[in-house]
Amino acid sequence: MSEKGRQLAETSGGTDNRPTILFVLAMARSGTSALTRVLSLCGAALPAGMLGANKGNERGYWEPRESIYLNLRILRERGSGWWDLAIPNGDELDTTKHDANTADVKAYLATLPAAPLVVIKDVQIVPSAELWFDAAVQSGFRVATVIAVRNPDEVSASMEDHIRANPAFASALWLKSNLLSERNSRSVPRVFVEYRNLMDDWRGEVERISAALSIGLSTANGGAIDEFLTSALRHKKHSGPVTDRFGANWISKTYEILSAAAQDEPVDTVALDRILDAYQGSQRDFQLAFDWTRNYNASARLFLRPSITKLIFELRATAHRRKGTWA
Repeated sequence: MSEKGRQLAETSGGTDNRPTILFVLAMARSGTSALTRVLSLCGAALPAGMLGANKGNERGYWEPRESIYLNLRILRERGSGWWDLAIPNGDELDTTKHDANTADVKAYLATLPAAPLVVIKDVQIVPSAELWFDAAVQSGFRVATVIAVRNPDEVSASMEDHIRANPAFASALWLKSNLLSERNSRSVPRVFVEYRNLMDDWRGEVERISAALSIGLSTANGGAIDEFLTSALRHKKHSGPVTDRFGANWISKTYEILSAAAQDEPVDTVALDRILDAYQGSQRDFQLAFDWTRNYNASARLFLRPSITKLIFELRATAHRRKGTWA
């Protein structure tokens, strides 16, 4: 853990009188909306100005619009977006821009309701979570996280329905988002919640969250939660083996580790770091290869047309009198 991470852990852990911001981190389509709504019905205050329901999520996203706008801008300044498969290397912003982003986040946090517990869910926070955590601590909040876990094949199928994403893209984004959610939350109190467990026994999961994060959640609105968490919320179900891609077991191993963490097993951070490093290394090398191919294709399409190639080769053959290796 970095020195900054240690400082953040020291100021975020334990029980004190500061209000707590509970960040819900995960890959999109992982049950984050359902989880956030349950937390709000158990006593966590929601920010103002939610992103409302639509065909993609008929019960609402429970995600603040201002947070979405802010994170779109932060990621754009880093040359990125929620759809970006690249793992950030920390060099995207200079200190001035980082400080400006931190100030913008603090300004947003100043608009939160005055409550002992506030829940913020925005999947775009994942790649810049440490910036948000640091801004929250500077603003006088205690930070805690709930990481939503869902079977990658279910997420992939949901992404295909939602934005017509192909399975390879959805799988890569699932891997990146889950690896970063885990890595970027190591410095703060956290708990992992699997979507199917929430749907099967939300009371048990709320009890786990309360105990793990030392926060007071109430089940007094149990009737409302039972009415909200209908089976219709889980459109995609997958019971077979996890589909691995990219010639490695990165996806199945990551899901195995995070699913175990959702059963309160220790998180194998060494294995996850190994997968993240391999992903990032492959990303860097393949990006260089793809960039070169793209540039070469641009020139090849211009200069290596079949008719031009034939003319060049036949002229060379003639120059060699069509003898020897040119015969």
